[in-house]
Amino acid sequence: MGKPTGFLEIERRDRVYEPVEARLKTWNEFVRPLPEAELKAQAARCMDCGIPFCHQGCPVNNQIPDWNNLVYREQWRTALDNLQSTNNFPEFTGRICPAPCEASCTLNIQDTPVTIKTIECQIIDRGWREGWIAPQMAPRGTGKRVAIVGSGPAGLACAQQLARAGHAPTVFEKSDRIGGLLRYGIPDFKMEKDLIDRRAKQMEGEGVIFRTNFEVGVAVSVQRLLDDYDVLVMAGGAEAPRDLPVSGRELDGIHFAMDFLTQQNKRNAGDPEHLAAPNGTLSAKGKHVVVIGGGDTGSDCIGTSNRQGAASVTQLEIMPRPPLRENKLMVWPDWPLRLRTSSSQEEGAERDFAVATNQAIGKDGKIVALECVRLEGGQPVAGSEFELKADLVLLAMGFVGPRKAGLVEDSGVELDPRGAVAADTAKYATSQPGIFSCGDMRRGQSLVVWAIREGRQCARAVDEFLMGTSKLPR
Repeated sequence: MGKPTGFLEIERRDRVYEPVEARLKTWNEFVRPLPEAELKAQAARCMDCGIPFCHQGCPVNNQIPDWNNLVYREQWRTALDNLQSTNNFPEFTGRICPAPCEASCTLNIQDTPVTIKTIECQIIDRGWREGWIAPQMAPRGTGKRVAIVGSGPAGLACAQQLARAGHAPTVFEKSDRIGGLLRYGIPDFKMEKDLIDRRAKQMEGEGVIFRTNFEVGVAVSVQRLLDDYDVLVMAGGAEAPRDLPVSGRELDGIHFAMDFLTQQNKRNAGDPEHLAAPNGTLSAKGKHVVVIGGGDTGSDCIGTSNRQGAASVTQLEIMPRPPLRENKLMVWPDWPLRLRTSSSQEEGAERDFAVATNQAIGKDGKIVALECVRLEGGQPVAGSEFELKADLVLLAMGFVGPRKAGLVEDSGVELDPRGAVAADTAKYATSQPGIFSCGDMRRGQSLVVWAIREGRQCARAVDEFLMGTSKLPR
């Protein structure tokens, strides 16, 4: 694979970022691609490790050593074909996937994994730049119509695969633009939205129909869709946010992260303020911002707050500070728990670990501070209470499952003990005839790469249900 001695001769090098002072002035992506010669050298580092553990780390089963070898040999078109055979949207995962494949790389034993995510991203970006990516039309139609509710990565992947199998999928999206959390959850500086629009045009060329501003379970009943379509796929995501049940939660200035992030994405899309923020503008400008939650969504709130001109940003995490480096003998090749610092956190934020919020303190109905307490072993430490100045508090503590009102309740499908739609990963069928489910709505909150995998597998299950057999890959 690649150059047999490449991993011994070539040091790991990855993409770099624009300087902080420059990137905070814009909402654009700020990652600098590697020069082609350097990328070829990085692909040469992929070693002939015998068992490619990167495969177990990649939910979509990317054939990583194969396209690394092809990039090293400058066979870019073949590398693109290989990459797209397993991943519908490498331009998404190449930007926002945390790269569990790199954690599983054999070279990660010494903390120098192959730059898999960077190579993936530059393969697909070159494919678009060279004009190699075009609609892949099915040779003939089946006459079967499929309704897919939700246009996030699971719904999009499912729709594209079904169109390529000859079916006629229609994607229903309650928002004004397609993309789900890719559109209104991921900030533009991490993934610009023309990437979604470009894929949508390709999918329309393949026969996918998109219906926006159309909320199933509200604008139209689930039964009506079942009357008009052969199959219904529920891919609406896990949109119910975890709340903070403390005294003072009702104070003005405490908001869910997605309400905050969505507004800025709408502004960046050119929406006037009354459409971007119909319930009132949320802005961090000049404010002391506290982000509760230490994950990716919390990090996105930090980056957005700093670009809006926050006076300060503090991020609270209820879990203790993880180690700087994992114990490889204990965890490799699985995903390790270790301290990670995102690009947004590097831009400016105080991070505090093992902290819980006792109450929100207000004045004249507005938040002015949080009373917090330090934890040890998950329990409050007596006498460790402290106050944190706060003008804007953003709740980024994850999601507890799909929203029940509307689609889920109207469908009548059974839920699992976590509150997600009950369906297995073999048939993806729910308890209701003709209704399938995939992505976060079935799995619970997860990664974009897992959503793509579930969408692809669900498409194969639907194809088998409709036709008795399927040639689609899982």
